[in-house]
Amino acid sequence: MEPLEALAGARREPYWLDTPDRPDPLPPLSGTTAADLAVVGGGFSGLWSALLAKERDPARDVVLLEARRVGWAATGRNGGFCAASITHGFANGMSRWPEEMPALARLGRENLDAIEEAVARYGIDCGFERTGELHVATAPWQLDGLAEEAEAARRLGGDVRLLDAAALRAEVDSPLYAGGTFDRDGCAMLDPARLAWGLRDACLAAGVRIHENTPVRSLTSAPPGLELATPHGTVRAARVALGTGVFPPLLGRLRHFLVPVYDYVLVTEPLGADRLASIGWRNRQGVGELANQFHYYRLTADGRILWGGYDAVYHNGGRVRPEYDQRDETFLKLAANFQRTFPHLRDVRFTHRWGGVIDTCSRFSAFFGRAFGGRLAYAAGYTGLGVGATRFGAEVMLDLLSDEVTERTGLRMVREKPVPFPPEPMRSGVIQLTRRSIARADAHEGRRDLWLRTLDRLGLGFDS
Repeated sequence: MEPLEALAGARREPYWLDTPDRPDPLPPLSGTTAADLAVVGGGFSGLWSALLAKERDPARDVVLLEARRVGWAATGRNGGFCAASITHGFANGMSRWPEEMPALARLGRENLDAIEEAVARYGIDCGFERTGELHVATAPWQLDGLAEEAEAARRLGGDVRLLDAAALRAEVDSPLYAGGTFDRDGCAMLDPARLAWGLRDACLAAGVRIHENTPVRSLTSAPPGLELATPHGTVRAARVALGTGVFPPLLGRLRHFLVPVYDYVLVTEPLGADRLASIGWRNRQGVGELANQFHYYRLTADGRILWGGYDAVYHNGGRVRPEYDQRDETFLKLAANFQRTFPHLRDVRFTHRWGGVIDTCSRFSAFFGRAFGGRLAYAAGYTGLGVGATRFGAEVMLDLLSDEVTERTGLRMVREKPVPFPPEPMRSGVIQLTRRSIARADAHEGRRDLWLRTLDRLGLGFDS
């Protein structure tokens, strides 16, 4: 079957959100109210901030404002990989904060454990599976340094095993695989939309006031707190946690550090037991490729394959528009690459195709800060690994808002900012040149050209 035919009839909406179980929207804010803490954004960052704030102090009055529906943006459109890493992978963390990696690796594992515990304690039915993740090489050059990285991860407490081609193909069978690693306990698979809706319910049960379809239009100082203006109401809050990601920020300084990148995903029709048996995958791990331009993929609860990644599209000028959520050129590329990876599934059709914007920064992992004299805290820049790391980010924001000195706030990762991106139009030129260089590196055994080496030295980059 040709890729175009395999895509025929695929619904242009996220698989996770295409369900009658989606909860009804909560009423928008109307009138004026006050709160101890206002949380802006109903994605994972905001939901965890609101819930953890109530866990720390059940008497705290918390209001959460969401511009549209809880979980509608990156939270409900991702692949559902809930990773222990809070540094966007072990290698990225080692390259930036090697002296802190023992603590960062431990904190990441503790964070994932806490998510698993919260899912159980609040009875959140999100298909949480602690499956681990395979990191697969699809070309021999991608194996360079992999054994050393696996050994370093093990020294820091990770359960990471090196696999040759045969051992890897015994887990998931593709003729492209040259080898890889199996992180046995560092990642869980879940349904991200159901996790968001479960956290929403937990927040409501704890007394958080949630208003959907309530965009915050402005944020101003109103001593002793801040004032948040919405289309039909106002919130006066002593403290604010800002978790809006890459959308036009209420805090202007974030524009220097964030760029919007579009990521795209396909989901297949359900595969029967025989079809799944043809590729193995008995242990249901998530899979991520080791190339610069990589795919990520996993099994859903009903036996589909979710297949995403590879293209990371930046629209010149940093524009964010609803029509960018669909990109047929990328969907065709994804379908063709799926068939190349699993040639014995060439007759499988796709039922869903979608895209969405994620926030990235030059260090690929979240950064943090305060504004308005410490009355506002923010976390942003998760670069696609926010399903798990947002809970850690929420803890950091609450620490910062309470002026607590904690292990988290003492980290250099938390105290320092990424290298800012240049202003437009230079920003677009830098990003598009980098994307072309990354594609050339993948085509030439990973050899990084002068441009990529220069960016490496400056601490800048671009990750697919």
